Amino acid sequence: MTKDRITMTQRGYDKLVETLHFLKTTKREEISENMGRAIEDGDLRESAAYDEARMQQSENEARISELERQLERALIIEEDATGGAGLGAKVRVRDAKGKEHHFELVGTYEVDVLKGKISDASPIGKALAGRRAGEKVTVQLPKGSAEFEILSVDYQ
Repeated sequence: MTKDRITMTQRGYDKLVETLHFLKTTKREEISENMGRAIEDGDLRESAAYDEARMQQSENEARISELERQLERALIIEEDATGGAGLGAKVRVRDAKGKEHHFELVGTYEVDVLKGKISDASPIGKALAGRRAGEKVTVQLPKGSAEFEILSVDYQ
Protein backbone atom coordinates (compact mmCIF):
# COMPACT_ATOMS: atom_id res chain seq x y z
CA MET A 1 0.00 0.00 0.00
CA THR A 2 1.32 3.39 -0.95
CA LYS A 3 1.76 6.09 1.65
CA ASP A 4 1.47 8.95 -0.84
CA ARG A 5 -0.34 12.00 0.48
CA ILE A 6 -3.87 12.65 -0.74
CA THR A 7 -4.49 16.32 -1.41
CA MET A 8 -7.92 17.60 -0.52
CA THR A 9 -9.79 20.67 0.56
CA GLN A 10 -10.78 21.33 4.17
CA ARG A 11 -14.42 20.73 3.14
CA GLY A 12 -13.49 17.36 1.66
CA TYR A 13 -11.57 16.40 4.79
CA ASP A 14 -14.47 17.43 7.03
CA LYS A 15 -16.90 15.40 4.92
CA LEU A 16 -14.72 12.29 5.28
CA VAL A 17 -14.57 12.80 9.06
CA GLU A 18 -18.37 13.17 9.17
CA THR A 19 -18.91 10.03 7.08
CA LEU A 20 -16.47 8.05 9.22
CA HIS A 21 -18.29 9.13 12.40
CA PHE A 22 -21.65 8.07 10.89
CA LEU A 23 -20.30 4.65 9.89
CA LYS A 24 -18.70 4.06 13.30
CA THR A 25 -21.76 5.08 15.30
CA THR A 26 -25.15 5.11 13.59
CA LYS A 27 -24.42 2.51 10.90
CA ARG A 28 -22.71 0.07 13.30
CA GLU A 29 -25.67 0.37 15.69
CA GLU A 30 -28.15 -0.25 12.87
CA ILE A 31 -26.27 -3.35 11.70
CA SER A 32 -26.00 -4.63 15.27
CA GLU A 33 -29.76 -4.30 15.71
CA ASN A 34 -30.36 -6.19 12.45
CA MET A 35 -28.05 -8.98 13.60
CA GLY A 36 -29.80 -9.12 16.98
CA ARG A 37 -33.21 -9.51 15.32
CA ALA A 38 -31.86 -12.25 13.06
CA ILE A 39 -30.38 -14.11 16.04
CA GLU A 40 -33.70 -13.91 17.88
CA ASP A 41 -35.42 -15.54 14.89
CA GLY A 42 -33.55 -18.80 15.47
CA ASP A 43 -31.47 -21.08 13.23
CA LEU A 44 -28.62 -18.95 11.84
CA ARG A 45 -27.52 -21.57 9.30
CA GLU A 46 -30.54 -20.79 7.13
CA SER A 47 -31.09 -17.15 8.04
CA ALA A 48 -30.91 -14.84 5.04
CA ALA A 49 -31.41 -11.87 7.37
CA TYR A 50 -28.35 -12.87 9.42
CA ASP A 51 -26.25 -13.42 6.28
CA GLU A 52 -27.32 -9.99 4.98
CA ALA A 53 -26.45 -8.33 8.29
CA ARG A 54 -23.01 -10.00 8.29
CA MET A 55 -22.40 -8.80 4.72
CA GLN A 56 -23.43 -5.25 5.69
CA GLN A 57 -21.12 -5.43 8.69
CA SER A 58 -18.21 -6.56 6.53
CA GLU A 59 -18.82 -3.81 3.96
CA ASN A 60 -19.17 -1.16 6.67
CA GLU A 61 -15.92 -2.19 8.38
CA ALA A 62 -14.09 -2.19 5.03
CA ARG A 63 -15.38 1.33 4.29
CA ILE A 64 -14.32 2.48 7.78
CA SER A 65 -10.80 1.15 7.18
CA GLU A 66 -10.66 2.83 3.77
CA LEU A 67 -11.73 6.21 5.20
CA GLU A 68 -9.26 5.94 8.08
CA ARG A 69 -6.42 5.28 5.60
CA GLN A 70 -7.51 8.27 3.49
CA LEU A 71 -7.62 10.56 6.52
CA GLU A 72 -4.18 9.38 7.66
CA ARG A 73 -2.75 10.31 4.24
CA ALA A 74 -4.72 13.55 3.85
CA LEU A 75 -2.88 16.74 3.07
CA ILE A 76 -5.17 19.75 3.30
CA ILE A 77 -4.28 22.34 0.70
CA GLU A 78 -5.01 25.93 1.54
CA GLU A 79 -6.18 28.64 -0.86
CA ASP A 80 -3.64 29.82 -3.45
CA ALA A 81 -2.28 33.06 -1.96
CA THR A 82 -1.32 34.37 -5.41
CA GLY A 83 -4.95 34.58 -6.54
CA GLY A 84 -4.54 31.83 -9.08
CA ALA A 85 -6.79 28.78 -9.35
CA GLY A 86 -5.86 26.05 -6.90
CA LEU A 87 -7.45 23.35 -4.82
CA GLY A 88 -10.78 24.60 -3.49
CA ALA A 89 -11.14 27.33 -6.12
CA LYS A 90 -14.41 27.87 -7.93
CA VAL A 91 -13.53 28.78 -11.48
CA ARG A 92 -15.92 30.25 -14.03
CA VAL A 93 -14.83 29.88 -17.65
CA ARG A 94 -16.20 30.54 -21.12
CA ASP A 95 -15.56 28.09 -23.95
CA ALA A 96 -14.90 28.99 -27.60
CA LYS A 97 -18.65 28.84 -28.37
CA GLY A 98 -19.42 31.41 -25.67
CA LYS A 99 -20.94 28.94 -23.18
CA GLU A 100 -20.04 29.42 -19.51
CA HIS A 101 -18.95 26.55 -17.30
CA HIS A 102 -18.39 26.43 -13.56
CA PHE A 103 -15.77 24.15 -12.00
CA GLU A 104 -14.55 23.62 -8.47
CA LEU A 105 -11.03 22.21 -8.22
CA VAL A 106 -10.95 19.42 -5.65
CA GLY A 107 -8.79 16.47 -4.66
CA THR A 108 -9.19 13.12 -6.39
CA TYR A 109 -11.38 11.66 -3.63
CA GLU A 110 -13.80 14.62 -3.72
CA VAL A 111 -14.70 14.52 -7.42
CA ASP A 112 -18.38 14.89 -8.31
CA VAL A 113 -18.65 15.74 -11.99
CA LEU A 114 -22.41 16.28 -11.80
CA LYS A 115 -21.80 19.08 -9.29
CA GLY A 116 -18.91 20.56 -11.28
CA LYS A 117 -16.27 19.29 -8.84
CA ILE A 118 -13.30 18.23 -10.94
CA SER A 119 -9.96 16.82 -9.87
CA ASP A 120 -6.95 19.07 -9.80
CA ALA A 121 -5.22 16.14 -11.55
CA SER A 122 -7.71 16.06 -14.46
CA PRO A 123 -6.75 17.65 -17.80
CA ILE A 124 -8.98 20.68 -17.14
CA GLY A 125 -7.81 20.91 -13.52
CA LYS A 126 -4.17 20.87 -14.56
CA ALA A 127 -4.78 23.51 -17.24
CA LEU A 128 -6.53 25.83 -14.77
CA ALA A 129 -3.98 25.40 -11.95
CA GLY A 130 -2.34 28.69 -11.03
CA ARG A 131 -4.22 30.65 -13.70
CA ARG A 132 -6.10 33.89 -13.05
CA ALA A 133 -9.15 35.67 -14.44
CA GLY A 134 -8.56 37.00 -17.94
CA GLU A 135 -6.16 34.22 -18.96
CA LYS A 136 -6.90 31.71 -21.70
CA VAL A 137 -6.05 28.01 -21.52
CA THR A 138 -6.09 25.19 -24.01
CA VAL A 139 -6.96 21.76 -22.69
CA GLN A 140 -6.20 18.48 -24.43
CA LEU A 141 -9.27 16.26 -24.07
CA PRO A 142 -9.90 12.74 -25.39
CA LYS A 143 -11.95 14.16 -28.30
CA GLY A 144 -9.57 16.97 -29.17
CA SER A 145 -8.63 20.27 -27.60
CA ALA A 146 -10.82 22.89 -25.98
CA GLU A 147 -10.04 26.52 -25.28
CA PHE A 148 -11.37 28.35 -22.23
CA GLU A 149 -11.18 31.94 -21.08
CA ILE A 150 -11.08 32.22 -17.30
CA LEU A 151 -13.75 34.67 -16.16
CA SER A 152 -13.28 34.40 -12.40
CA VAL A 153 -11.45 32.51 -9.67
CA ASP A 154 -13.16 32.52 -6.28
CA TYR A 155 -12.46 30.84 -2.94
CA GLN A 156 -15.83 31.02 -1.15
